[in-house]
Amino acid sequence: MEHRPRSAPGAGRPDDTPVNAPAAPADTPAARGAATTRPLPAGRDGRSPATGRLLSAVRGRRAPADRTPDPDARWLTLLMHAAFFLLLGASLTRFLLRHPGEARTPWIIALSVALAALYVLGPVLGSRPTPRSLVWLGVLVAVWMVLVVLAPSFAWCAVPLFYTGLRILPPRAALALVCLLTLFVVAAQLRLAKGFDPSLVLAPPAVAAIATAVFVHMRRQAARQRELSEQQRELIADLLRTRRELAATERREGTLAERQRLSMEIHDTLAQGLSSQQMLLQAADRTWDTDPATARRHVRTATTIAESNLAEARRFVHDLAPADLAEGGGLEAALHALATRETAQSQGRLTVHCHVEGEGHAALPDRVQSALLRIAQGALANVKEHAHATEAALTLTHLDDRVVLDITDNGQGFVPPERPGPARGVRGHGLPAIRARLHQLGGTLTIESAPGEGTVLSAAVPLTPATAPPTAPEDLA
Repeated sequence: MEHRPRSAPGAGRPDDTPVNAPAAPADTPAARGAATTRPLPAGRDGRSPATGRLLSAVRGRRAPADRTPDPDARWLTLLMHAAFFLLLGASLTRFLLRHPGEARTPWIIALSVALAALYVLGPVLGSRPTPRSLVWLGVLVAVWMVLVVLAPSFAWCAVPLFYTGLRILPPRAALALVCLLTLFVVAAQLRLAKGFDPSLVLAPPAVAAIATAVFVHMRRQAARQRELSEQQRELIADLLRTRRELAATERREGTLAERQRLSMEIHDTLAQGLSSQQMLLQAADRTWDTDPATARRHVRTATTIAESNLAEARRFVHDLAPADLAEGGGLEAALHALATRETAQSQGRLTVHCHVEGEGHAALPDRVQSALLRIAQGALANVKEHAHATEAALTLTHLDDRVVLDITDNGQGFVPPERPGPARGVRGHGLPAIRARLHQLGGTLTIESAPGEGTVLSAAVPLTPATAPPTAPEDLA
């Protein structure tokens, strides 16, 4: 059964467990409860409600750990036990040496044995103020008082009894007991003295004050240690909650990033190819009866696009590089192949040119090449679907500190939005996808367009240490 620690009036006690009680296993905050993964409002004490509930569970289940005796309390308890039996034995020896053969000797011996036996029962009953422990303490003090009345030399056994009373009783009751025991000690010392001695009146209260001060100091030390342990548990609980929230946030961000990546990949590859196939098959259906040769040419072109889409889909599933880059030759060759393929698929409606200016000192990183190729594919998809252009151009420019890809067309143009917004509907992933790819690389997108004047898209990627190609040895000379 779980016992809850008792809070006495005033300060708490340093130890609520018998000395010989086994140490209870420490309560582990990680084994309790799960914190919520969304931001929570703070309470009046600055903590979130989830943290407060977690800490309440910590406080409710930490009782076995708090009742585990600390080394200082155990050391003091053992010292007081040894002192009690040493003082009891010395007092009995003194009485037997100075008063041999007296009629009260058997009573003194019997009461001494009874006092020792009662004291031994203390650790068994425990240090909590239960009815049994209070009865035991009352009987113990009563036997000691009888011994002091019969033999005043037993008065100094009161010092260990100070500690016993302070450990079991509430503070006020314990202080009252200390005062009562001190009065008995003073009276006993005055009986032993032949005359009045001020030291016998002042010494016992001084000893009692020192013993009480030592006990109170150790009790406060134990209270501070418990408070520090509680703060550490609260910190561990907060750290665990923060770690769980951070992990949940990272999972959400990873899910959103993967969703955005999937949408961009599908838009720039499969959606573009399916759109081209749809237009070609519609054209073939319109000319199937009047011009069978042209219709069959449209069908063959659609078949070629389907084969290309199938290759892209397979690479997309396995998270490989775009098919044009996988064939070798780098970004320049992939852009030339893209321009040639788009020109052929348009069948005279759109001519795409490709130009490369400047020479890169080394190959661009794979992720930069893949991003720029996907940007070119998405931009050309927009040109074919929205611009109604007859000519378009891809221009790749290598500069010292960045690489720039320009996509121009002579189409109908549009008014660029002042602020880029999110995709609208199911067909608005073109420009947002381009911006997202450039944002991942630290690049920028510039749009120059006006109604009736065509469009220029300029995608610039800086060659920072994170994206720059490795420097060749000859460049370092």
